[in-house]
Amino acid sequence: MQQEHYDLLIRHATIVDGSNAPRFAGDIGIRGDRIARIGDLAGARGDVEIDLAGRIAAPGFIDAHTHDDRAMLSDPDMAPKVSQGVTTVVGGNCGISLAPMPRAIPDPVTPPLNLLDGNGEWFRFKTFKSYLEALRARPAATNAAMLVGHTTLRVATMDDLGKPATPAQIAQMRDLVDEALEAGAIGVSTGLFYEPAIAAPTEEVIEACQPLKEHGGVYCTHMRNEGDQVMESLEETFRIGREVGVPVVISHHKVVGANNHGRSEETLAFIRKTMGEQAVCLDCYPYTAGSTVLSVDRAQGSARTIVTWSKALPQYSGQDLADIARQMGVSEEEAIGRLLPAGAIYFRMDEKDVQRILKFDETMIGSDGLPHDASPHPRLWGTFPRVLGHYGRLLGLFPLETAVYKMTGLTAKNFGLKDRGVIREGAYADLTLFDADQVDEAASYDHPIAPSRGIETVIVNGVVVWKDGRSTGAHPGRVLTRAKQSA
Repeated sequence: MQQEHYDLLIRHATIVDGSNAPRFAGDIGIRGDRIARIGDLAGARGDVEIDLAGRIAAPGFIDAHTHDDRAMLSDPDMAPKVSQGVTTVVGGNCGISLAPMPRAIPDPVTPPLNLLDGNGEWFRFKTFKSYLEALRARPAATNAAMLVGHTTLRVATMDDLGKPATPAQIAQMRDLVDEALEAGAIGVSTGLFYEPAIAAPTEEVIEACQPLKEHGGVYCTHMRNEGDQVMESLEETFRIGREVGVPVVISHHKVVGANNHGRSEETLAFIRKTMGEQAVCLDCYPYTAGSTVLSVDRAQGSARTIVTWSKALPQYSGQDLADIARQMGVSEEEAIGRLLPAGAIYFRMDEKDVQRILKFDETMIGSDGLPHDASPHPRLWGTFPRVLGHYGRLLGLFPLETAVYKMTGLTAKNFGLKDRGVIREGAYADLTLFDADQVDEAASYDHPIAPSRGIETVIVNGVVVWKDGRSTGAHPGRVLTRAKQSA
């Protein structure tokens, strides 16, 4: 009898398969980019063999919320992601995508588009197709499923962002959305919270998103308000989903501001009720601080503010705003004026709300990391191991199988990523191998750039991209499109 042979053979794994089913022991045989066999493969051989000695084999983690549009091209090793077990990123969130930009990007780059590129040189793709072609021509270490951003569309079609779009401008946006979805975008994102889109009425979004239904896309949103008007913003979000006729993803769900602490009970009850009426899902990150562009009003509502980058005064990156103002001998408001354009971390959430949202059955995990910040939020490097370690193993918020499901099978289902997010025969060989007793974040607010603990080997499309604490230099990532039957 001929001996079974595999390109990659993982022996003695404890398999957590991404379905939320109980873990089980087995071997995994990989041929090419697919899982060929799962079971007792003691008699088989592999070109490369990994003996896990009972440690965990899980599907590669899917980051439900990223801003990696440019990072995949400018830093294709994707070390912040693969080091924590992420094999697929969902990019183009919060209304911010690198494409399409059919005309010259404004100088200076309109915030928050400057979170992707402060100089504007990467906003070079006139069509979404040309951007995806660039990703395919120079693949990253991770797979990518990309959204087209409504704020990017506004900047591309409007001269006065302080007004609602005209019917002609909406028609232009709709054509760009249609082109993006035809090229392979999985949906549209909005950032109605941000100044370039605040002026957009609900009707503008509904009209611009009309091509979504035909193409089977999703609508993802950084809602207009996550504070005092959070319930009204949920209403608006659900209305857009209903009127366009597509699934809704609530990005990085949270309730901000001290007077809103505890309101996650109210928001989650509303989300749960609405899930019975239309397709709704949500993601969150496991921290009490958020991060975005620096502004006076956000800093005033924050218990603590850390500057993550400053184009004008880069030496202050990583320092507390209060300390910077003291060093300058000015008020915090005046310090912000000197630092701009800049980014910041804002401490505005309550730990109980974070835990309640994380524990909610249908919550996916998304890092919302900003890869181009000089001193980034630790979520860029630490999100997924923090969920597994701090919240799962140490606090017991959920069992390991549930934690893995929230970052794999659930996310693949919601975004329509066929044969991803699961360990089963015939699925793509995206795998994260880790030590469940050791896995946790190493990144912190003081030292935000650090590979996680306990993540041993990361495999994308059958190729090892992270091993022994470093990138392998392999870039087997692919552009993923949405399976329309999953809509």
